[in-house]
Amino acid sequence: MPVRRQARPDAAATSLTWPSGGRHLWPSGGSSETRAHARGHLVYAAKGVLVLHTESGTSIVPANRVAWTPAGFPHRHRAHGDTDMRIVFLPPSLARLVPERPAVFCVSGLAREVLLALTGPRGDGSGSAGDGGDGAGAVPGYGRAARERLLRVLVEELREADERPLHLPHPRDDRLRAIERILSRTPADSTTLAGLGRQVGASARTLSRLLRDELGMTFYEWRTQLRVHHALVLLAEGHDTTHTAHACGWANPSGFIAAFTDLVGTTPGRYRTGA
Repeated sequence: MPVRRQARPDAAATSLTWPSGGRHLWPSGGSSETRAHARGHLVYAAKGVLVLHTESGTSIVPANRVAWTPAGFPHRHRAHGDTDMRIVFLPPSLARLVPERPAVFCVSGLAREVLLALTGPRGDGSGSAGDGGDGAGAVPGYGRAARERLLRVLVEELREADERPLHLPHPRDDRLRAIERILSRTPADSTTLAGLGRQVGASARTLSRLLRDELGMTFYEWRTQLRVHHALVLLAEGHDTTHTAHACGWANPSGFIAAFTDLVGTTPGRYRTGA
């Protein structure tokens, strides 16, 4: 069973916000309330790992990814490992160039540096968090023209980047949701789909059809994604590869490393070092 660290009782998020973005330093286990913004925004974890929850599913945002949430989409975040979260709001003229749905992209070296530049020490200004306004004077050290150029470079980098979502869609069917709860509580559970079906009152054939229709994947693919999502969290919280592999249902680390690398694009060891 995965071991989860709780946020320290005396720890709290430290936030610096301005009209065009912000920076939040989260303790491990820290989380935000569900909210929606009037402008679309990018979220990047300069340190640690973020989990982004929307009504369509859950996405993991480690240091090699950047998440995009369009205007009006309810969402919330949770930090795993002490996390340095950077936020950049996009003006409508640039937001229309990226997807009209939540998305997670691979972050290039250039995009990463632009994100840090827009939200780093030069951006540690005062101001209230807000969704309105055009962000004039939002980041001390950058004039409007310079900021607009940086934002355009950032968006162009994202348009060239691969969408590599570490996204786990949530099923709609109550029986699949019940199975999701079982596997989320105990990701190492190796019960077959038929066995799980007996627990929720559905045949394996029915459940297979529902998985195909709702999520577009097989039970094996879905369970592997569930396990890798748990593995991402455990690695970010400091657990080693061997412990994580066994806690998430792999009999040996080599099988875990192969599945993890296929989905995440890097090995568990490299991911853990970056997180």
